[in-house]
Amino acid sequence: MSDRKIPQKWESNVKALKAVQVAFDMDEKVQKTIRKTAVDAGLSPSDQIRLILGLPVNKRPKRPRLTVSLNEQDYQILADKYQLDVDDQLEIKRKLMEELIAFVDE
Repeated sequence: MSDRKIPQKWESNVKALKAVQVAFDMDEKVQKTIRKTAVDAGLSPSDQIRLILGLPVNKRPKRPRLTVSLNEQDYQILADKYQLDVDDQLEIKRKLMEELIAFVDE
């Protein structure tokens, strides 16, 4: 093993590299219940699982975000839908946010 010291700015990444993600293949009812409980508590499903298992949960507030992956074809469909140029991705994102907000307000 090398005697080289890890730069201080990378030390926090070493712990993350040592963590192992565990995936659970469970009944849909179990998964849905855990996800719903997490949403109701304002937690991620991962944090909810940690609470159930009695493990510590990071108390840092997380920025609540929803994500969706959009490819070139998706942007073209949305550009057509919103009558925008496909390269105007910022305006497309603004329009889809408006549509999601309208969905909730219905």
